[in-house]
Amino acid sequence: MDRRPLAVGQRLWCGGLKIMWSYEKKLQYPVNIKNPNPKYAQIIMEQYGGPDGEASAALRYLTQRYGQPYNEVKGMLTDIGTEELAHMEMICAMVHQLTRNLTPEEINASGFAPYFVSHTNGVYQAAANGVPWTATYYQSKGDVITDLHEDLAAEQKARVTYDNLLRLIDDPDITDPLKFLREREVVHYQRFGEALRLTTDRLDCKNFYAFNPGFDK
Repeated sequence: MDRRPLAVGQRLWCGGLKIMWSYEKKLQYPVNIKNPNPKYAQIIMEQYGGPDGEASAALRYLTQRYGQPYNEVKGMLTDIGTEELAHMEMICAMVHQLTRNLTPEEINASGFAPYFVSHTNGVYQAAANGVPWTATYYQSKGDVITDLHEDLAAEQKARVTYDNLLRLIDDPDITDPLKFLREREVVHYQRFGEALRLTTDRLDCKNFYAFNPGFDK
């Protein structure tokens, strides 16, 4: 039997049955933070529960895929949405490692007390400013051009957020995985650009904005 590691979301055959999901129990990129720091945890949390974070991205793409008229675009949204779930897992691991084994004195001194009172050191889906995550952070419009433009913007906003985090954090145990995540935002932006070009190539250039191939016939 082939026992090579499986990528997250990889499809495979087992005993004649097609398994649609396989989860490899390790992070897409390693997170090994030696020094807890609740101040850093509070700002990194933005990429879990913030409007431009990984949870919003994953749900945006995995929801939008159903309204896409072209299989190539649908497949791309599925692939990227699945990868965003892995990125969300990395962010949660970072927040968890940054808030473990804190003393009450460290909690008070770092300004982490309001969060601690509500969640102890559990990982809760909220932005850096404490606002809980909401589904209003993303849209699924059912129009391929509209959705892809939102996706392009989402990747750039996420990239900027990682840029800002990297400006504020100087611990290499944290900046290394953050740099990896930033690079993936750039790759996703490029992939969505390819999807937009594929879409417009299949439409009449005179009616890009007057015809929805997912609805109009």
